[in-house]
Amino acid sequence: MTRTVIDTNIYIDWLNWGRYEDVVFRKHAIKYLSAVVWMELLAGAFRTVDKRAVQRMTTPFVRLDRVLVPAHRVYEDTGRVLQRLQESMHYDLAKAHSLVGDVLIALSARTIGATVITQNGKDFSAIHRVRPFELLVVD
Repeated sequence: MTRTVIDTNIYIDWLNWGRYEDVVFRKHAIKYLSAVVWMELLAGAFRTVDKRAVQRMTTPFVRLDRVLVPAHRVYEDTGRVLQRLQESMHYDLAKAHSLVGDVLIALSARTIGATVITQNGKDFSAIHRVRPFELLVVD
């Protein structure tokens, strides 16, 4: 079985419109919830119904001890990757607000050998070029 970490954009589309059910309920995959994804979902949940949906979705991950929290080494490596993205690929962190979270998601998944599943091919592919990890981009 493969380990997977699903990016925030997939969960948002699933929670709001029922898209990506095949990804969210992927067979033969051990799913982990990135603490960064959890934070991003909570930050965007303004209505009570949305807050409850996030709670229902995240509770099983907590119960199964499958919340992936970045370790201090991941933060350290994230700083290096962000520096290289700015230097060699001309990213502007002031304009790429979600890039820090994306790098944390990617590098955390890398520590457990998990595949990141996302719609954000541009940024995650750039991160992958700097620090390889398993990546699946979906439409």
